[in-house]
Amino acid sequence: MTGRHGKTPAIPALLLASCALLVAAPALADDTIKHPGDHPKYVVEAEPHVLLGWDNIYPGGSWGVGGRFSIPLVQNGFVPSINNSVAISFGVDAMFYNACWYHQSCSATYLDFPVTMQWNFFVAQKWSAFGEPGLMLYHGFFNDCPPGSNCPGSPVATGVYPVIFIGGRYHLSDNLALTLRVGFPTFSFGFSFFL
Repeated sequence: MTGRHGKTPAIPALLLASCALLVAAPALADDTIKHPGDHPKYVVEAEPHVLLGWDNIYPGGSWGVGGRFSIPLVQNGFVPSINNSVAISFGVDAMFYNACWYHQSCSATYLDFPVTMQWNFFVAQKWSAFGEPGLMLYHGFFNDCPPGSNCPGSPVATGVYPVIFIGGRYHLSDNLALTLRVGFPTFSFGFSFFL
């Protein structure tokens, strides 16, 4: 998969696999996954988070803030014999890049609007995991692209591309969890409030 700047990330694939192993490990001692519907019921999940980006290779990195809302569509998901649910997830992220792919002295700001299908797996009493395929609409502003540089789309860039995220939650209670999401172009860490 390539990013909005045409580069292919190598590190995210390794981190995705590591995250999946870490989230799945607690399930070995718990059989919650075998009890369909044995998870907290909620109307909406609100998730404020901070982000780090993968696709800025220059010093200074990229970071952002954002939020997601997830609305359950099905309390017992695609596999009726396990504890899973399906939601639609959407939100907005503001990403700040301190350098550009095309020229180190420029910076950029992106607004990302993800819309995904969130497939949740309640693997243990305190742990759940999810996968999120979907689309991302983005709108970027190149803040200080020098004249004559190769910043495509300068001063703005807009587009849509497919995304996939995986993540996990550590449930502090029925209404609150710590949430980690890994994907491209970002990974995020935040809190999930189940309302």
